[in-house]
Amino acid sequence: MSHQTLVEQFRVARGDPSLAVLEGFHPLKHAIRFGAELIEVVCSNIEELVRLGASFAPDIALDNHVRVVPLDVFAELAPVPPPTGVIAIAHRPTVSLTEVLNNPAPSPVVLLENPRNLLNIGAAIRVSAAAGAAGLITTGVQDPWHPAALIAATGLHYALPVTRTTTVPICDRSLVVVDPSGEPFQQIPANAILAFGAEREGLSRELMASADHCVSIPMSAGISSLNLATAVAVVLYMWKFGERRAISEPTTFLQN
Repeated sequence: MSHQTLVEQFRVARGDPSLAVLEGFHPLKHAIRFGAELIEVVCSNIEELVRLGASFAPDIALDNHVRVVPLDVFAELAPVPPPTGVIAIAHRPTVSLTEVLNNPAPSPVVLLENPRNLLNIGAAIRVSAAAGAAGLITTGVQDPWHPAALIAATGLHYALPVTRTTTVPICDRSLVVVDPSGEPFQQIPANAILAFGAEREGLSRELMASADHCVSIPMSAGISSLNLATAVAVVLYMWKFGERRAISEPTTFLQN
């Protein structure tokens, strides 16, 4: 394959909804660890890649089937070339909304309604994977598999089901909305959908109206919001380490 063909391959992959572009060592590491099907792996320095692998991922073989290219060619494969000197293309797993909602794991599903910031989306995916969420769903125009979100999530999209939908899901799970309008939450049901609103607008009226419970994060006086991904982390770890009490009265939750 010529260098120009390789550059074109990566350009096209960015717009292909069946593919994921993994920019950097850590997204590639997690993608491999959680079973990603790789199409192309390119690096600018194989010795550095081997060193990174030995230090941070001794459990996986990163240097197999890697294409080594000159630095000037590598610089054309991404808008901002990854400083770790490696980039890859992988297949996205096929994830249906039904699959996420019917996940038998006794864990909540995270719903991000119309999030705008790709880094927030990626950070929310990262903490959802770490806390053991059953999956993550987004609505709105932003693709949760965008390369920027994959960087922020360090490739942990492959550790849990991640998908986007055009409609708010309806299922047997309790819908728990996170909004600053109510009292501090007490406990989160294990099988809930935890809904978080956009960074500025918050949750839509429609989603609020369909909620089974409404919860909020208690904050110090004068503090009006938390970063979206931080709010997701707080709620998930309250669920993970909480007493698992059923919610008996409406409560509320904050995010920005």
